[in-house]
Amino acid sequence: MIDFNVDLSTERDPRKPPAQEAWTAVDPLFDVLRAVRMDGACFYAVDAAGNWSVANEEAWRLVPRIMPTARHLISCHILTEGQCFAGLIGEPAVELSAGDVLLFPHGDAHLLASASGIRTGPVVYGREGSLAGQTVVVGDGGPRSASFVSGFLGWDYRPFNPLLVSLPRLMHVRGMSMPWLVHFTRQMMEEARLGRPGADCVLARLAELVFIEAVRRYLDELPAGQTGWPAGLRDAMVGRALALLHAHPGHPWTLAELAQQVASSRSRLAERFTALIGQPPMQYLTQWRMQVAGNLLLQSSAKVAAIGSEVSYDSEAAFSRAFKRTTGVTPGAWRGAGRKARGP
Repeated sequence: MIDFNVDLSTERDPRKPPAQEAWTAVDPLFDVLRAVRMDGACFYAVDAAGNWSVANEEAWRLVPRIMPTARHLISCHILTEGQCFAGLIGEPAVELSAGDVLLFPHGDAHLLASASGIRTGPVVYGREGSLAGQTVVVGDGGPRSASFVSGFLGWDYRPFNPLLVSLPRLMHVRGMSMPWLVHFTRQMMEEARLGRPGADCVLARLAELVFIEAVRRYLDELPAGQTGWPAGLRDAMVGRALALLHAHPGHPWTLAELAQQVASSRSRLAERFTALIGQPPMQYLTQWRMQVAGNLLLQSSAKVAAIGSEVSYDSEAAFSRAFKRTTGVTPGAWRGAGRKARGP
């Protein structure tokens, strides 16, 4: 995750364009992942036998019980043994084999079962309360047919997470490297079960690595003609524009200058960028600046005016108006609410 404890009191003017030969670009995927904070992770093991099914309600309903500080939960299942079927409620199921990872980025209600179309009332054994670190047994008996690790990844996705909003409701990543996956899932369960000092941090990092690898596989397998932020990363022109905007969010970009940097006309860049990303370049830049500013407000003690200057606003008033337009609250209220939610 990015370190936002930066000194904003230096005399460097973040709005001053670097020399032409000094233009740099960053990996936008890395930039988004480090700027959008993972709040934590909760995982438990499941052993399934005979005929079984497990229905999972919308993840947002579980936030108060599982991760009260999280703004969004991603449901995650990692099949380590056997096979099963899973899918969104009311939609066709997909078949999972050992080594598959299933993600529900938007926390939709979904079902896992021993066979397609099965809806049973699962028999669940385990202590009452939190399932973190436990092994839950489901099914009506018989030999074990599947083992998987299930859980939730908590994300603080506001004010702007272009990756999350572009991901599908269901992500099925087939055949992730089994030795790598087995090691990580075992480590996840160990950390969740023992609850040693720092376990929450370690568990969040392990879950984040699984998520990142799943997203990378999703990007690699993205079909031609797809639209959305991930597709924009793979486009030569739009990907370069995104990289520049992420590398220099405080620069006073114009469409003309950005088009020049990616060797395109303004109209062609605007059309291509909007078609893939879903909004024009300058609108995207404004929202990303608010994401950067939102993190700076939470992770640094810099004054609001200094943070506004860092993201190319000449006055505190102009920055405050833009921030409230995007988030619905003032920078001061954002900072206060965020720190209160995270505690001391």
